[in-house]
Amino acid sequence: MSVVARLQLSAKPVSEPRAILGPAGNRVRVSEEPPKRKPESVKRPQQLRKPASEIPEPAVRNNVSVDSSCSSDSSSSGSSMKKTVKSRTVRRTGFKPVKVVPHGVDGEALSSPKNSGPPKRCDWITPYSEPNYTFFHDEEWGVPVYDDNKLFERLVFSQALAELTWSAILNKRDIFRKLFENFNPSSIAQFTEKKLMSLKVDGSLLLSEPKLRAVVENAKQMLKVQQEFGSFSKYCWSFVNHKPIKNGFRYARLVPVKTPKAELISKDLMQRGFRCVGPTVVYSFMQVAGIVNDHLLTCFRYQECNANLKNDLKPKIEETQVLTKALENTCLSREQIA
Repeated sequence: MSVVARLQLSAKPVSEPRAILGPAGNRVRVSEEPPKRKPESVKRPQQLRKPASEIPEPAVRNNVSVDSSCSSDSSSSGSSMKKTVKSRTVRRTGFKPVKVVPHGVDGEALSSPKNSGPPKRCDWITPYSEPNYTFFHDEEWGVPVYDDNKLFERLVFSQALAELTWSAILNKRDIFRKLFENFNPSSIAQFTEKKLMSLKVDGSLLLSEPKLRAVVENAKQMLKVQQEFGSFSKYCWSFVNHKPIKNGFRYARLVPVKTPKAELISKDLMQRGFRCVGPTVVYSFMQVAGIVNDHLLTCFRYQECNANLKNDLKPKIEETQVLTKALENTCLSREQIA
């Protein structure tokens, strides 16, 4: 064989890429290069699966799915998975704080206004109410009254509400007491026409002339009631069996302006000669005199007025028990003598 033939056999031609007609035009494909694998991440979920023995104990205990807690990132490790499971466990087992009420303590008492923030009052007392009106609500309104002079004062104030507001009345309270001689019915009943027309403040009558004449006339009729019943207090409280009415309204719109009981008292007063004592005036008098407790259920004074009532009735109950025991002893001693 010749030298030229040997060289041709030993030097194999380098394989060049063939031009292949593709759907998008001619392109070069190299058959020697292995095809590239795209979805390498497809196998990652299989790599992330852990044997059952490696599942964290909290996840098994709380029935938390490992797959749902694991990250889809292939770089997440076992420690990151544990942290994720732990955080989900906290969210699943988290609870809102619960207030523990000691045994024998009323739960409502713990959440009362005295223990948390300012006290809750009736809706008609607002932050813009005058201090004297707020004080009157907190200390006097709805508290049972048994003194005749104080009852007469509250009756006059209830009549004055047709012309003045509670704040205006309370601002002039000292003037009222001075001009009406501390609301003593015996003194007011002696007022002459000249005295009546002298009841002025800054050149104006304290009340309208008909109201002033009604006050004098009611003082005269009150003296007659005292002679018949022993006191004006016994007369007023006899309509409710000497026990205040506790309505327990939740909203101010439910509080009435008059009731059948107020209409009954009003009718009886008018028959006795009292003036300016309509059902609305009488019911306002019942509220301010504590004959009816119209503090709202949400007001802190509702329960306090009821507590004060128990304290007021306790001496009377004890006195009744003493009298009953004395009568029993008297009866036993008479039986022994017989």
